[in-house]
Amino acid sequence: MKASRWRMKLFTGGANPCLANEISEYLGLPVGNAKVGRFSDGEISCAINESVRGVDVFVLQPTCSPVNDNLMELLVMIDAFRRASAARINAVIPYYGYARQDRKTKARDPITAKLVSNLIVEAGAERIVAVDLHARQIQGFFDIPVDHLPGVPTIGEYFKNKNLDNAVVLSPDVGGVTRARDLAAKLEAPLAIVDKRRPAPNISEVMNVIGDVKDRSVIIIDDIIDTAGTLCAAAEVMMDKGAKAVYGCCTHPVFSGPAIERLAEAPFTEIVVTNTIPLAEEKTLPNMKVLSVAPLVGEAILRIHEDLSVSKLFED
Repeated sequence: MKASRWRMKLFTGGANPCLANEISEYLGLPVGNAKVGRFSDGEISCAINESVRGVDVFVLQPTCSPVNDNLMELLVMIDAFRRASAARINAVIPYYGYARQDRKTKARDPITAKLVSNLIVEAGAERIVAVDLHARQIQGFFDIPVDHLPGVPTIGEYFKNKNLDNAVVLSPDVGGVTRARDLAAKLEAPLAIVDKRRPAPNISEVMNVIGDVKDRSVIIIDDIIDTAGTLCAAAEVMMDKGAKAVYGCCTHPVFSGPAIERLAEAPFTEIVVTNTIPLAEEKTLPNMKVLSVAPLVGEAILRIHEDLSVSKLFED
């Protein structure tokens, strides 16, 4: 049976219901009736309060903070849909947690990105939809189809409409060059790179800057802002190098630990993020702009359901 002949239903866990509602509005489809709760000892309970037999189910749940709770909610919901005879279960994970441990950097390291992928597949997911995975090779950790949606088109469209004067796109580290290059191509701007070293987790030191940033509007792009040490250090260096203005942007605003304090003190003209992760009021700043990925994810869901190409979304 073709996927387009199945009925489609959208469900959400408790991680980001606001994004689920935006996607629901884009699709013209109500969010399904499911309740995720807790037993008195903290165990997760799940009740799917409508039939999903023979349905193309899309369950939205970023595995953001509290990561373990949200991941477990996702697994429990997937298991419930599988046992309720859903035709196909699509896990829509705007932010894929545990992705930063995607390889062994020293002896006896775990590879949590692979571990979590095994858990999701074993629970019963048959397709993954993710936004801006920390490393693209994580797609290969899954033994099921993965639709990887980059965040650059959403961020790029915003900066394109700003018409920044003499802009340059900066990658805060060598690992993010591909993402920065994609944004630079979209904005028809030059590329610059920060050469840094990381002496310890969540600590980074800028060593060199490759590229010209003097008298330019610098757009620093990363996939994740966690403690914001890397981004803020890069911003300071850009101003020291004579940049006219510095903009920081990322797809996933994790904002843990001292992130907000650092961002508030850093010389950013604007900080641009997306809503893959919900932001509490205390984690927002006056110079922060939150872009919605609902149209991107919603259109991908429609295309998956109708057996249409998802990659066509990103062809200029």
